[in-house]
Amino acid sequence: MSTDKTEITTDTAPEKKVILTEKRVQVIVAVLLGLTALLTAWATWIGSLHGGIQSINFTKSTKLSSEGTATFNSTMQVFISDMMVWNTASDYKLKAKVERMDGNKKEAKLYEEKAETFIKENGSDYLIGAIKKMDDNTKSPFEVKGVYEMYFKDSENYFKQSDEHLMEGKRDNAKGDAYNLVNVIYSLVLFLLGIVNVFKDLFSKKLILGIAVFGLVVATIYMITIPLPTGFNLFNYIGFVAK
Repeated sequence: MSTDKTEITTDTAPEKKVILTEKRVQVIVAVLLGLTALLTAWATWIGSLHGGIQSINFTKSTKLSSEGTATFNSTMQVFISDMMVWNTASDYKLKAKVERMDGNKKEAKLYEEKAETFIKENGSDYLIGAIKKMDDNTKSPFEVKGVYEMYFKDSENYFKQSDEHLMEGKRDNAKGDAYNLVNVIYSLVLFLLGIVNVFKDLFSKKLILGIAVFGLVVATIYMITIPLPTGFNLFNYIGFVAK
């Protein structure tokens, strides 16, 4: 009697359902292969865009640096020329002072006019502007505060812009390297997904699939944290301009 009850109990016991069957594993692998391929293509494209922008920024940086150097050299020539002009004008002013002390006002005025004319004809706008800023305590226009910045302002702007483009290029290079790392992880995921069906037992398939999914999630989250190229707009690449 007890034996019959045992048999009935055994026959009516519910079977444990398997969520990930072999067929479902194959479907998941196929879907993930397609998704990973799309994400790999996206990461490759964005990484190449960063590489292109990096090259543009490095080119602009080099060009601006060259222009800054050329501007600095030409301004330095102007600066040296202005110093010589001021020294010559100072000699005229000294002679005018001596003549005035000797009572030769006419000769003194002549030297003073000669000094002013010489500066106007041979001095640069930088020198004339610095002379206008002189006061009684300033003996030379080159002692005026900010005179050197006034001369080399343009070249400094070129160098500043060059440094900005250089730093931007380095940032784009780092972002491009980050996308390359994402591609490496995606390649590993594709490899793991490709060998899932090689294993015969279901447990091994689930294990490899789990590792692949983990790598896919980690790479995708990391990729989302990497900034897109500056001014990137997907609509521009498909023929539309976003409003």
